[in-house]
Amino acid sequence: MRAIVPSRPVAGRRAMLAVAGLGALAAAAATLSPLPAAAQGAFPDKPIRIVVPYAAGGGVDIVTRLVSQKMGDALKQTIIVDNRPGAATNIGMDMVARAQPDGYTLLTASNTLAANGALFSKLTFDPAHDFTPLGAIGYAPLAVVVPTESPFKTLKQLTDYGRSHPEKLTYASAGNGSSGHLASELLKAESGMRALHVPYKGGSPAVTDLLGQRISFMSINPLEVVSHVQAGKLRPLAVLDDEPAAMLPGVPTVVSQGLPGAMATVWWGLIGPKDIPPEITAKLNTALQSALKDPDVKKRFGEMGAVVTPGTGQQFGAFVAGETTKWTKVIKDAGIKAD
Repeated sequence: MRAIVPSRPVAGRRAMLAVAGLGALAAAAATLSPLPAAAQGAFPDKPIRIVVPYAAGGGVDIVTRLVSQKMGDALKQTIIVDNRPGAATNIGMDMVARAQPDGYTLLTASNTLAANGALFSKLTFDPAHDFTPLGAIGYAPLAVVVPTESPFKTLKQLTDYGRSHPEKLTYASAGNGSSGHLASELLKAESGMRALHVPYKGGSPAVTDLLGQRISFMSINPLEVVSHVQAGKLRPLAVLDDEPAAMLPGVPTVVSQGLPGAMATVWWGLIGPKDIPPEITAKLNTALQSALKDPDVKKRFGEMGAVVTPGTGQQFGAFVAGETTKWTKVIKDAGIKAD
């Protein structure tokens, strides 16, 4: 992978000549000082790097590579995907927060952008103020699933049991502070049910124990369990959204079951360091919108059970602010701490 050398922030330039007779003087002055970055070439005039704060091959990585290829086509420039996993995505977020605000170092943000400020007592960056939102990419709703042998056939049966038997239910997640953990805590808060959290080191071992009936239920991305659902090994009780999931036909939404406050999704968006010049953010957003309109991108998203969400950087920023408020309350009320 080619290294990308951070460039200086792009600077604006105003014409200084009022009359033609000053042309020679301006030319002489130009030889005494370097031209500002904006005059050296229109953005982008070198490869762009998108940092993915997860390992290669995962959902965020796949989404980024799909979108970045089409964005590169629109910008007529190479876009390099740089995987920097670790510390619950804080390594990648810190790297981008410290980068030059020139539009050449970006990050694919996900739910952790809204949650990590409350999960971690000490961060080297401020998730709410150290980034420039460039635009949403898409989302995938989570679903509540139980083993097929479970006595619970509906979400109401599960939540009713959790209220009347507060020490009996357990739920698994991919780890403390993961999207599945937070979604299940939100479901508990909205329904009044009780259940014991059992964190795992990743989604696969959690699903294995769910299949083995050692766990009562999970809130999880349908993509991770759809094969088990189709094989008749898991039963989905609800989609945690206000729209049905194409991947789980016939499964009712949590809204239709009287719990609109329990909606939970995994989502992705593009951000950069704070203070990226407006003309550069506009170009990046335009390229992102072009990518999200591409039929191949929409098709691949659909195959992953995801939905593209075009929009402005301001709209994505407002969405993240709302998610931050929502999940900060869940985290504090449940006393959740990061691993």
